[in-house]
Amino acid sequence: MPIKYIGRTTDFRGKPLWEILGNLKNFGVGRIVVRSMFERYDEPCYFVIRKVEAMPNEETRKVCVWAEKIFRGRKYPYLVKISRVTYKADYRLIHKHEEYAYTHAQNAESSEKPARLLPRTAPFPPLLKELIIRDCLARGEKVTEEPRMPLVCNQGVDNVSVVAKESEKPTVSIDRLFGVTKSQTLYSNIEK
Repeated sequence: MPIKYIGRTTDFRGKPLWEILGNLKNFGVGRIVVRSMFERYDEPCYFVIRKVEAMPNEETRKVCVWAEKIFRGRKYPYLVKISRVTYKADYRLIHKHEEYAYTHAQNAESSEKPARLLPRTAPFPPLLKELIIRDCLARGEKVTEEPRMPLVCNQGVDNVSVVAKESEKPTVSIDRLFGVTKSQTLYSNIEK
C-alpha cells in the first residue's frame, strides 16, 4: 500500500529554536544559531543569542529571543527580537569548536558588495502606458517619448539598492520590468 501524505509540506530542516535553547547551559546565550532557510544565500546568515525569555503559558512552543542578526553578510545595528518563528523546526546550532571557522571563513569569502545603483525612472506597465499616451493625445499634447515613472527605493537594513543621483550612472537596468509574454498569439491581431 503506498504512503499518502496529507497536509502542507515544508522545506524546514532542523529543530525548533525553543528546543535547542532549552537544552543548552544558560539557554544558549553567546552561542551561534543558523536558520536553514537562510543557508541558500552565499553570504553568511546567522544569529548570536544574547537574551532568552519564556513566553506566557498559552505559547508552549515559543520563546522570546534577542539576538545579533547577521543577514547576507551585514550585521544589524541593533538586537533583533525573535518570537513568532521560534516554533518552526528550521534552526541548527553551530558547535562551539566550529563557531570561529563558520563565521570567519564565510566573512573572508564574501566581500562587502557595493550598493546597486538603480535608474531614476522605470517603464510603466504596458496597459497603463497605453492609457497615459491616449490621455495625452486626447488633451491635444504631442507624445515624443515613452512615459516613465520615477523610481522610489525603500531604505532598510537588508536593502543594498539606491536610486542613482543625476550625476551617477546606474549599475542595474530596468528596461524590461515586466518581461515577455509567454503566449504571443494573444497579441498577434492587435492593431498598433
